[in-house]
Amino acid sequence: MKIWGENMNLDKNIKYNNAKTWQIGFYALNNTATNVIMLLMTYVSYYATGVVGLAVVLVSSLLTSMRMFDAITDPIIGFVIDKTNTKFGKFRPMIIIGYTIMAVSILVLYNCLYLMPENMRLIGFIGLYALYIIGYTFQTACTKAGQSCLTNDPSQRPLFARFDGIYNLFLFSLSAQYASAYLSPKYGGFTLEAMQEFSLTYIIIAGCFTLLAIIGIWSKDREEFFGDKKAPKVKFKDYLTILKGNRGLQMLTVAAATNKLASQTSGNTTVMVMLYGIVMGNYALYGKMSMITALPTFIIIMLGTKYASKFGSKKALIKFTKAAMAMYTGLFLILFIGDPTKISLDSIGLMTILWIVVYSLGYGASSLASGIVVPMIADCADYETYLTGKYVPGMMATLFSFIDKLVSSFATTIIGFAVAYLGYTSAMPQATDPNIKGMFAVTAALFIGMPMLGWIIGLIAMRFYPLDDVKMQEVQEEIIKTKLETAVDMN
Repeated sequence: MKIWGENMNLDKNIKYNNAKTWQIGFYALNNTATNVIMLLMTYVSYYATGVVGLAVVLVSSLLTSMRMFDAITDPIIGFVIDKTNTKFGKFRPMIIIGYTIMAVSILVLYNCLYLMPENMRLIGFIGLYALYIIGYTFQTACTKAGQSCLTNDPSQRPLFARFDGIYNLFLFSLSAQYASAYLSPKYGGFTLEAMQEFSLTYIIIAGCFTLLAIIGIWSKDREEFFGDKKAPKVKFKDYLTILKGNRGLQMLTVAAATNKLASQTSGNTTVMVMLYGIVMGNYALYGKMSMITALPTFIIIMLGTKYASKFGSKKALIKFTKAAMAMYTGLFLILFIGDPTKISLDSIGLMTILWIVVYSLGYGASSLASGIVVPMIADCADYETYLTGKYVPGMMATLFSFIDKLVSSFATTIIGFAVAYLGYTSAMPQATDPNIKGMFAVTAALFIGMPMLGWIIGLIAMRFYPLDDVKMQEVQEEIIKTKLETAVDMN
């Protein structure tokens, strides 16, 4: 038997709760489903300001506040997950509840809100967005917590990151192409009609992915795979105890939260409009670039997850974060020294080649570094069992999400104030806007500066993260030993 690439001398009768590869692949689509909805909602600022008529800074501040509300709902849902066990399973009912709430609230938001009286639209927007967040929390909490019953084999856990990374690679690429090359030209921008088609299309796609995810976890969402086979006797105050005593969770949360804040700022729709549409003067290139980078990113994800299975997720996260930093430094030099307007697929020159190569490598490395965090949460959950004997995957997953979302909630506020500094107070930047003074500096700070800051903080946090490959081997040995002793005592 092998754990983290090392040979183990364990009893041959010990068997992990292994999942079939297709089950892991199907269940990873639960995260893809919520990412589909998340991508749709990144355009909500255009709808809220351009159609509903709310002010830019107000919408940005509201989205930050609602993101904090999103963070608060996580611990509540996680607590419920750990206390729940129905004849339909622990996770499947909550996935269905989450998707249903999201679908209804989003369709009403994009199809009915603009019809309300003007003095009621702000309240309606807040209410519908809050409902969307509750549904989103139900479904995303299950993504992280459900892995604990899907498989406890350390060599399998990076497979989730592999499937998730590949799915997101194609999702983000195709979504960018859909928005920039199809939807925006068809309707002349992100108008009411564009957002209505957008919302219906993505709700249907997310529904299909959700169904496949439920099928993937169906046979594993049973009491026999719930750790100690019963709902643990936990209290809400145990959240503080877990956070205080689990150094792995502490450091992973710091690294992931700062990375999320940076990536959500850098990859925000508005920033992409500013970079490709205004600085480069070619917004259609955004969608095309996403397709071009698909293959190299796919290769990096495959190599990175294989590396993580052999040497541990911590080493993989550090290695690929450093690679991303090097590539994004190169992107800044390309934009600063060269002429961004010469980056074009119509006339491929040195600038275009450099941009494609460096961006592809940087995007692939950063995608792997972000994706490997999800299975690392399962490692932290095992570490908690190792430390305290408690099996609380829901609390572990949502405690992580709580802090992660609390920090990353400032992304929309940062962007809102950044564009307001450039003079955009009543509408968001459009791809056809002129390249005004300060546009390059602000765009570079958001697209490159923010990720660099997040990665630096993440690398510092990883210096104090205890769960390397050697420690995880010790953790798994101790858990298996404890289960064997318990089984002997029972007999």
